[in-house]
Amino acid sequence: MTSLLLSGCSVKKLAMNQLGDALSGGGDVFSSDEDPELVGDALPFSLKLMESVLAETPNHEGLLTSLCSGFTQYAYGWVQLDADEIEDEDYDRAEELRERAIKLYQRANRYGMRALEVKYPGFGEALKKDGKSALARVEAEDVETLYWSALSWAGAISLSLDNMDLVGDLAYVEAMMTRCLELDPDWEMGSIQSFFITYEMSRMNGEGDPVENATRFFKRAVELSEGKLASVYVAYAESVAVEQQDKELFLAMLNKALEIDVDANPSLRLNNLLYQRRAEWLLTRLDWLFL
Repeated sequence: MTSLLLSGCSVKKLAMNQLGDALSGGGDVFSSDEDPELVGDALPFSLKLMESVLAETPNHEGLLTSLCSGFTQYAYGWVQLDADEIEDEDYDRAEELRERAIKLYQRANRYGMRALEVKYPGFGEALKKDGKSALARVEAEDVETLYWSALSWAGAISLSLDNMDLVGDLAYVEAMMTRCLELDPDWEMGSIQSFFITYEMSRMNGEGDPVENATRFFKRAVELSEGKLASVYVAYAESVAVEQQDKELFLAMLNKALEIDVDANPSLRLNNLLYQRRAEWLLTRLDWLFL
């Protein structure tokens, strides 16, 4: 009887691991969709399903990374963007949504850090004690996990600038993203480069001119994405053009984003639709953004 029970447990574990593999590898179904609202409605169920499977396979690195990226993208594309867009009409509701986004980013970050802990036991504690040594252990194959862990952390910080404890964690985000840049600077069509477009404009005590640094990352991101990612242009418009109060540059970047054919590359369709929506909204904010 004992052997049968053990066998049954093994079969269940194998089945759950296989389901975890399938769920963590199913991102293309969402990324190529042409209806962001439909995806936004479906994502919570998908994420909860992955959490249910994870409960049976708690060390499944693929699921942990997928949950990290999934919650990060949901927090931004379907919560934070909504908050920005309704702020003028309903400030209190916008603040509620931002608080929710913070919690979703933090939830995402916990999954990402768990994934890194599976591969590198003690990683979280080591990162805070000696970040350089902790990150030196991370290999190129783990850039995806490291990137989403850092990005989710950055998302929570960006909405919590009045929380000095959380803002103090920005140093860990910078260290993690810098390590990603060292390991695989061209990863995912320049996604790491895109992060630094925005980060360079807000970096404390950075070296060199922030606009020149951000522009260098922008040009590389455009090159790596072949100009097919609206997010790159939106990032440059929101960070550099607004900071420089360059309205002409702002308009040029957003128009570049809106000119992208979302059907030209189906795997980028959803991402481009979301950032084109962001671009359209930003164009309504000219009087607020430029003196």
